Amino acid sequence: MAGLLTLGARAMFANQAALQTIGQNIANANTPGYSRQSVVLTTAPGQYTGAGFFGKGVDVETVVRSHNAFLTKEAATSKAAASADATRAEQLSRMEKLFPPGTDGLGYAASQFLNAMVDVTSRPSDPSARQVALGRANELAVRFANAGQQLTDLQSGVVSDLRASVTTVNQLAQQIANVNEQIAKVRGSGHTPNDLLDQRERLISSLSEYIAVTTLPADDDTVGVFIGGGQRLVLGSTASTLQVTADPYDPQRAQLSLAEGGLGRALDESVLTGGSMTALLGFQNRDLQDARNMLGQLAAAIGTRINEQNALGLDLSNPPGAGGKIFNVAAPRVLAAGTNARDATGAFTSGVAATISDASQLLASTYTLTSRAAGSYQLTRLSDGLVRDIADGDVVDGVKFSFTPAPPQPGESFRIEPVGSAAVEMRRVMDDPNGIAAASPVTATAAITNNGTLTIGSIYAVDQARITSLLTPDPADPKLQLKLPLDIVFGAQELDGAGQPTGGVLYTLTQRDGTALSGVWKQGQPLGNETGIDLGFELRTNGVPRAGDKVSIGRTIYTATNNGNAKAYLNIQTEPIVGARKITNADGSITDVPGVTINDAYAATISDVGARVQSAKYLSSVSTTVASDAEASRSGESGVNLDEEASRLMQYQQAYQAAAKVLQTAQSLFNELIQLGR
Repeated sequence: MAGLLTLGARAMFANQAALQTIGQNIANANTPGYSRQSVVLTTAPGQYTGAGFFGKGVDVETVVRSHNAFLTKEAATSKAAASADATRAEQLSRMEKLFPPGTDGLGYAASQFLNAMVDVTSRPSDPSARQVALGRANELAVRFANAGQQLTDLQSGVVSDLRASVTTVNQLAQQIANVNEQIAKVRGSGHTPNDLLDQRERLISSLSEYIAVTTLPADDDTVGVFIGGGQRLVLGSTASTLQVTADPYDPQRAQLSLAEGGLGRALDESVLTGGSMTALLGFQNRDLQDARNMLGQLAAAIGTRINEQNALGLDLSNPPGAGGKIFNVAAPRVLAAGTNARDATGAFTSGVAATISDASQLLASTYTLTSRAAGSYQLTRLSDGLVRDIADGDVVDGVKFSFTPAPPQPGESFRIEPVGSAAVEMRRVMDDPNGIAAASPVTATAAITNNGTLTIGSIYAVDQARITSLLTPDPADPKLQLKLPLDIVFGAQELDGAGQPTGGVLYTLTQRDGTALSGVWKQGQPLGNETGIDLGFELRTNGVPRAGDKVSIGRTIYTATNNGNAKAYLNIQTEPIVGARKITNADGSITDVPGVTINDAYAATISDVGARVQSAKYLSSVSTTVASDAEASRSGESGVNLDEEASRLMQYQQAYQAAAKVLQTAQSLFNELIQLGR
């Protein structure tokens, strides 16, 4: 009877344990990260008797959880990639709104300003037309400044998000370390702490949303968590601290560092392969910086070109003078590395100065200048990785580099942003409508005795130095110019080698000092700015001259009625003033690559940002699907299936009832024996 009672009791306990475990599974069917548990039952060793071995029932060996290490790792890795792609797509979508097309775009604002100069051309002395032009100039500057400021705000948001994420990551790392400690304490029990293991995996999965991690199990059942290609975040029961530190060049930008011994060891963004924080760093270092450069390139090119054109004309002041600046164009930013040498006052002992020499050649790029050895300097263009050696005073991509107050020492480095702050610092600096230089410094007059149909279309200055030389006073009589007035006299038609007319007309240009130059007039070709005749102005004519026709060019006297320079503004919209380049060929020759117009440059910027957004959204959708499939695979292996648990519940319920019947039978037999004994 004792053996039968023991069998029944063990069977009831085993089935009760199974039912309790099934109940635990059903209770946690919707708990994130929970792994299905099951009871491991083994047959108890039999009792030897003369009649053979009789079984002693069932033993509960342990409770195990369904777990697949490979699927769990894949789910965490794919979650890190999906989080990174989703974060980048979100940030790029915000940035895309700063580059609107149509009437809200920067290209339209630039066109509106240049179109406003049409009214100034029609009424050069009208204060209202000039005021409208200044208003359009202010609107253009405000749009650039607002877009630049919003990019700065995006940068601040990135730093803020990084700081919030780092706080969460440090908390998760500490929790993982605490769970490691609890798991290590129960290692000698011979059983696995299933709930603690689930909790640790859930924490690691949550950590992967912020930064990609790799794990390494230890002999004491703890797990080491590493980031950034092997940097320790959690080891055993100890967690390191992640922190946000300032960029070594720009304090407005951030980088991630691991705190070690009171110091922060910077983590290279290139080795951080996933998670939202990695995406934020990548967005800051590439997408956001590229957007600032593209916007700044456009602002610097437009502002500089308009300022140059205004300086070529005469304003309405008394006496008339050269036009002043309409827009503020920010100087290139030069940021020294924090590790560069300093003097006793904390100032850097060496430095690099960058100035714009040709705004049309500015590129949307950031540069790094490093000193490799004494007198050896290397400039790296970060947009394409081009590296070149430079010296003090060299001009690269429209920027002149000078070493002041002293040349950089070996090992020192600088980051140069030629156009990084051009947009945010763009503003209108001209408030006086009379400051618009609508008048050309020279005036052209066709002789009334001319027999051809030639008339004056426009004349304006194109080169400040040469037009100034042309207006140089006569030493003998300072009230007169040495070279003006000059006369252009047209002659016979130009003939080719076969004696046939080419469509051109020969002419002679004679200056007041007696200097004579010869050229060929052709339809649509300006005079005064040709090869061999470079006097600093362009004269455009209509009609066709005849032999003996004459045009006289002299200094402008009545600036209030002259609109020559205002007409030149109308050409800016179609000029390729953005992104011109000079490429050095293998033979040492230089090839000039023309730039693009304002509207084309802005359209290219919109296209670039739009392409990044579409690519990021596509990658996000793909990686999200992959992460979802990986989690589904993990859940299929480790998750709870309620239908399966329901069938197992009935199975063990029936087994429990059968075990109870065994006990009931044993009790009945025992009662019969008692009765017989009585």
